[in-house]
Amino acid sequence: MNKFFDSTKPYSDLVGRILIAAMFVVAGGGKIAAYAATQGYMQSAGVPGSLLPLVILVEVGGGLAIILGLYTRLVAVLMAGFSIITALLFHAGHDQVSQIMLMKNFGLAGGFLFLVANGAGRLSLDALRSRK
Repeated sequence: MNKFFDSTKPYSDLVGRILIAAMFVVAGGGKIAAYAATQGYMQSAGVPGSLLPLVILVEVGGGLAIILGLYTRLVAVLMAGFSIITALLFHAGHDQVSQIMLMKNFGLAGGFLFLVANGAGRLSLDALRSRK
């Protein structure tokens, strides 16, 4: 059984990176499409709307970097921190939806920390860069 898992590891690493990061790329694109509304939402939560370009950069840029496996460990640390901070700022309510979103963000942070510990894997730009 271990042989099977070992042989699928490069593909599991790649699919895992895509699954954990795709939602950030999509969310960042949504923020671009609804820029003013997103700024208003941020401001209603006490977060300066002027930070929106940075948020978009983290979501789109960080998400793409994770998918490609580029500077994975560094970007994953940033994405884990971003996930925890956004959980606490936007999802710290006591209703069920807020609690689910809070735990989703904490789960994402955990996944990013696995990337910090293990790297992107063989099918990544990091692996390609290390071979040169």
